Amino acid sequence: MLRYVFAGLAGLFGAALLHLIIILSLPHFSDRDGYTRIEDEGDEGRFYLLDDKDDDAGLSNDDPYMRTAVCAFDIEETPLRLTAVGNVPFWSLSVYDRASNEVYSMSDRTSIGGKLDVLIATPIQMTGLRKALPQSLQQSILVDMARTEGYVVLRAMAPQQSFNQAARDFLSGAGCDAFAGE
Repeated sequence: MLRYVFAGLAGLFGAALLHLIIILSLPHFSDRDGYTRIEDEGDEGRFYLLDDKDDDAGLSNDDPYMRTAVCAFDIEETPLRLTAVGNVPFWSLSVYDRASNEVYSMSDRTSIGGKLDVLIATPIQMTGLRKALPQSLQQSILVDMARTEGYVVLRAMAPQQSFNQAARDFLSGAGCDAFAGE
């Protein structure tokens, strides 16, 4: 009987200690989320190419067959337009909010003509745009996003060494720009 009491007390003490360690370590890990790391890359509204080795923000491209670029954004004032054109075997785009919840994703297979042309806006901004859709957005994919801050991950496939330059050119030429309208 004494063993069971001792085991129960040891378990309770261990659980309390574990919870205390987790609570005290949260501030250390909470500022190292995906959004914060991408924001540390540099200015918002610009794609940054990731290398094979960790950069100062702790981000890297870990897939040998894909090249990756990231862009942090804030659409509180104005919508964001994502564009890219190039000849790569495959590309994919993922849009996340600040909490790293995926808001939208697509690939060249679901785009119009294999081109990247996406507008991200708040529901209020989108309502205003849809009332009088500018000619430049006629072929764009329109995405509503409830939260104003987030980030984009754009990937381009480079299945062989000979595709590396095309993938880098595609990502370097990609736009993550504020949409000013017409």
